[in-house]
Amino acid sequence: MQADTLVEQEDQVDAAQAPTQQEEAPATPEAPATTEAPAPKPAKAKATKSTAKKTRTVELTLTVTGTADGEWQADLVHGTKRVVQGLSISAAAVSKAAKELHEDIAGGIDEVIEAARAQHRTRMEELEAELAKVKAALAELSE
Repeated sequence: MQADTLVEQEDQVDAAQAPTQQEEAPATPEAPATTEAPAPKPAKAKATKSTAKKTRTVELTLTVTGTADGEWQADLVHGTKRVVQGLSISAAAVSKAAKELHEDIAGGIDEVIEAARAQHRTRMEELEAELAKVKAALAELSE
């Protein structure tokens, strides 16, 4: 057993002292780098013409503005050209158009129109009260 251990130790010492194969090999000059030709570019696929019709888009911008008094105006722009500016439109037309577009749009516009109606009713009641006072004053002067 001691002989085996002794042989192993000698092998380890020999391995540590022995030069590696890389060190033993004589230095050889590096082989010149071979230049590879650039890889050929893949051929472009031919674009096939589509038989589908191209859709032409038209940019129209319709802006509808309203006041709390219930006055509505429309502006229409085609691309960058103003077609209509400040066109007066009725609240009924706005409400009808909004209902045709979408119920969510109609709901928002109807709220604004209803607020304007309420404001006009209040103003009408005030004017009717004032008219009644003027009629009463006129009646007193006539007697």
